[in-house]
Amino acid sequence: MLTQDALADCRFCSQVSKGNGEDPIGTAGTANHWLVMELPQPWTEQMFKEDPRITPLIELFKKLFMRHGIMMQPVLIAPDREYSHPGKTRVIYYHRPQKQFAQFEKQEFIVPEADFPRLATAIMKQLMKQPNELEAFQSYRQDTSHIREMLVCTHGNIDAACARFGHPIYKQLRDKYTGSFLRVWRCSHFGGHKFAPTLIDLPSGQYWGHLEPEMLDLLVHQQGDVAGLRSHYRGWSGLKKFEQIAEREIWMQAGWDWLSHHKSGKTTCKGLKGVKRFLYPFLRLIPLKQVQFFLEQWTNDATWAEVKIQFTTPEQTASGVYHARVEQYGKVMTSPKSPKSGEELELKSAPQYRVIRLVKR
Repeated sequence: MLTQDALADCRFCSQVSKGNGEDPIGTAGTANHWLVMELPQPWTEQMFKEDPRITPLIELFKKLFMRHGIMMQPVLIAPDREYSHPGKTRVIYYHRPQKQFAQFEKQEFIVPEADFPRLATAIMKQLMKQPNELEAFQSYRQDTSHIREMLVCTHGNIDAACARFGHPIYKQLRDKYTGSFLRVWRCSHFGGHKFAPTLIDLPSGQYWGHLEPEMLDLLVHQQGDVAGLRSHYRGWSGLKKFEQIAEREIWMQAGWDWLSHHKSGKTTCKGLKGVKRFLYPFLRLIPLKQVQFFLEQWTNDATWAEVKIQFTTPEQTASGVYHARVEQYGKVMTSPKSPKSGEELELKSAPQYRVIRLVKR
């Protein structure tokens, strides 16, 4: 735990989070779809508001969710001297193949730069059940389903911690581990800068934070004691907050084989207070995905939750259900963002959770 003097010396939110032992589990964004687009830096606030290639896509992302209840995670990646093609743009689309799954399914395209907004639009319109314009891009498809993509946030325009701590980890991964089955990219912000350096591992959809050089062998090669990754795991994006907390506990017990299991989760009840306690049982019956998304955010401060994680082995020779109870056990002081020049460090308390019961049936 950081002392007051040590806090005064902190210049980045991630230093406070890590120094005070904040557990990153349960902070992975939940998504059924990913759209990864190659675009040169800088990724400024002005670009997101004014770039004619980007602003129409942002409106489509909003429409996709507000009208159709489809959650898609957009991420920008910076062109790479080895991976990229002059005059062309890479677009990678991942989707959840079914309710129980282990990895997102991948489609990759490399198109002329001028065509990338049209391709991204076609992908989203297909999800909205509009006329299929994606067929026109099939000749640009790439056979890269075997390639693992690691996306490291270095987006300093959002939070300085991501650039300060993300770039050294990106460089080490890029220089030491890449090859015919792994590519490493600098990417835009995807939430959780207080856990910088942060990383998304695709197609698994796992989020990572507080990365350290000594843990990269374990992360990349997936051999050795999984416990070495426990305090760096933000969660699996195929699950919601409390399900992610339970899933980590299962993984720590089951080992690496767990990652290949097809799984899904459900939060059956939550410990809430006040009006939330009375409204939650009724609101969760509303079938609209948009309502359920906002309800999940509204009740993320629950003091406990009952969770079910269903699984099937890859060969479908075994299946089962884990029942878990997740409870809050304390709080730590953390900073939601790094202060800008002249600002003071803002501190807030963050609840910490653990699994107190885990039963396999």
